[in-house]
Amino acid sequence: MRGSFLVTGGAGYVGSHVVRALCEAGADVVTYDSLITGHREAVRWGGFVAGDLADREKLAAVLGSRSFDGVVHMASLTQVEESVREPQRYHDNNINGALNLLDCMVDAGVGCLVFSSSACVYGLPREVPIPEDHPLAPGNPYGESKVAVERAMAGNRAIRGVALRYFNAAGAHPDGSMGEDHEPESHLIPLLLTACPDRPLDLYGTDYPTTDGTAVRDYVHVWDLAQAHLAALRYLQDGGEDQMINLGSGTGSTVLEVIERARRVTGNPLPAQSAPRRAGDVPQLVASRQRAEQLLGWTPQRDLDQIVEDAWRWHAQHPHGYVR
Repeated sequence: MRGSFLVTGGAGYVGSHVVRALCEAGADVVTYDSLITGHREAVRWGGFVAGDLADREKLAAVLGSRSFDGVVHMASLTQVEESVREPQRYHDNNINGALNLLDCMVDAGVGCLVFSSSACVYGLPREVPIPEDHPLAPGNPYGESKVAVERAMAGNRAIRGVALRYFNAAGAHPDGSMGEDHEPESHLIPLLLTACPDRPLDLYGTDYPTTDGTAVRDYVHVWDLAQAHLAALRYLQDGGEDQMINLGSGTGSTVLEVIERARRVTGNPLPAQSAPRRAGDVPQLVASRQRAEQLLGWTPQRDLDQIVEDAWRWHAQHPHGYVR
């Protein structure tokens, strides 16, 4: 991987894996992260600058400090329920921060951007698997912020960009040294792996129109996601034009199916209990991955079993997450 890249949010869950993948591929990388939700301990490759996207002076100075070939923008708030409670915070951080980044990139002459978007942009899907030309109808401020940034990218003719719409990022680095550590945690697999009789996993909805009544989601391994970012940068380096690309396995699994896989991997009972549906949840979210295959040459290499195994390895080695 040739070139020099700035990764905003590179101390986060997916971001730290992207930074490592870029560095291991031979790129020169600088992480720019506020550490509001990220972990400095997760960034052990490349350079690091502590900074917020709201700090235009610092951001401009970093972008002007060397000749960057591109930016991977992954710095955002990501909690759907929190975004409903605090919509202005999500607007300020996710949208205004991205607009600052775009402006500073133009000023510095950096013309390639890979953006961490989300399947939340689709809202309630009209068809499954979901193609990229599906209507955008986000049902919460978090999803709305992703749509706003995608539109800002498309309207900026000085920058060519790829918006990568993640489905359900999961798992950990296969060597067990990096993994998922959110506070608070809202994702199924890390919550499931810590379930116990005193703290069973809540099944948010058991009456969906699916095979077992629980919601269907498309899980993609975090290390596969990291490789997709490298492929997107190569696509732009080779002259590729603006694109929105799904990143998913193309296969859905119900919550109960994930639980059964985790019970087999861990050997633990991992208790679960029924709970009401959460506002905004949809029955199924599964990606069409044709565009990723055609344009990026990317297909996920790790299945749900590998996702759960790697997540469990990380948890077993780091029961309290990163050292804070």
